[in-house]
Amino acid sequence: MLSGVNEPGVDEWGVDESGVKGKSRGAALRYLCATVPALFVSGISILSAVNREVAPDLAQIALDLALFGAGLALMRWRHRFPWQVALATALLTLYSTTAAGPAYVAYVSLCTHRRWRQIVPVALATWLCPAAQILWSDADKLRVVSVTSVTMVTGSVIVGGLTVFGLYLRARRDLAASRRRAALEAQAHRVEQAKLAERVKIAHEMHDVLAHRISLLAMLAGGLSHRTDLTAEQTRETAQAIQENAHQSLNELRAVLGTLRRDGGVEDPQPNLADLDALFDEVRVAGQQVEVADTVDGRELLPAQTGRHAYRIVQEALTNARKHAPGTRVRAELGGRPGQGLRIRMSNPAPYAGSSSPGSGGRLGLVGLAERARMAGGTLSHAVQDGRFVLDVRLPWEA
Repeated sequence: MLSGVNEPGVDEWGVDESGVKGKSRGAALRYLCATVPALFVSGISILSAVNREVAPDLAQIALDLALFGAGLALMRWRHRFPWQVALATALLTLYSTTAAGPAYVAYVSLCTHRRWRQIVPVALATWLCPAAQILWSDADKLRVVSVTSVTMVTGSVIVGGLTVFGLYLRARRDLAASRRRAALEAQAHRVEQAKLAERVKIAHEMHDVLAHRISLLAMLAGGLSHRTDLTAEQTRETAQAIQENAHQSLNELRAVLGTLRRDGGVEDPQPNLADLDALFDEVRVAGQQVEVADTVDGRELLPAQTGRHAYRIVQEALTNARKHAPGTRVRAELGGRPGQGLRIRMSNPAPYAGSSSPGSGGRLGLVGLAERARMAGGTLSHAVQDGRFVLDVRLPWEA
């Protein structure tokens, strides 16, 4: 949609006005262009008077310069009243030759708005007024016809050139505006992509936390419902474990969801490699059999982000084993050191045969694990070897 007022940032001369210096340069350029015709006409008049030894008409010169000054003053209102200012400065050329400068500048400014209902009548006034000035100011009829013809031809060229120039400047301004819009849209797209990536990360965290806790609760509740040989004390301990896991799942869920509304505050401590022992103890209490071989050297030097990914990978692998191979023994092997990377190898008896991958639910879990490994800059592979499902993850660990 076209507007009668120029868009901020670029004026009708195509000058970047985003800063104070840009505005100053644009104003100086406009007023310089408006003054050049006055200087040219004044110079010609002075040379003619000197060569002919004719005394200048001081009253006429004063009127001419006064109208020129009025035209310069009107220029500052061209944005608010574009066609009015252009028409007024054009009418000034009926009595002032030097007012042609402000009239041309105001006309170019009008052309940048591309409103032809206003441009056409102002163009006619800009073209006819200088010729009309010659008609009523010169008594020599033969000379008037000759000069008027030249003036009208010259005026046609000037008005046509100014129209093309004004439309060109508008095209430049539209191009600059489209580039700014494209840059803003690209920035908005990058921001939206960053938000989407953050939502995906939060979704992964929620999946890992809830899947781990709910599978533990299911295991504990299943044991409680099927076993009839438990003593009252064992039943009480199992119920207490269910209660503790339920509270823990709520706390972890609050911590993950808190990232959605946190506004720059300090994040809650995130689990890392040092918390794996507590994780293993927790699943053992719930009844899962886990064998651990930990040969990690210099674990305190492991970056926090890598440690967090490692913890979530082990947690998800244990959850998948509980879901797809319940009651089997899981072996967790961890090793690595700075400069060599971190390796996580999880294995358990495969509950299926003749396939290197589990069913659809398992594939979804593996997709999540592969994505987390990729986010950490590592790799993930899985296969069935000697009747055991083996998950092998390698994460980078700079020296």
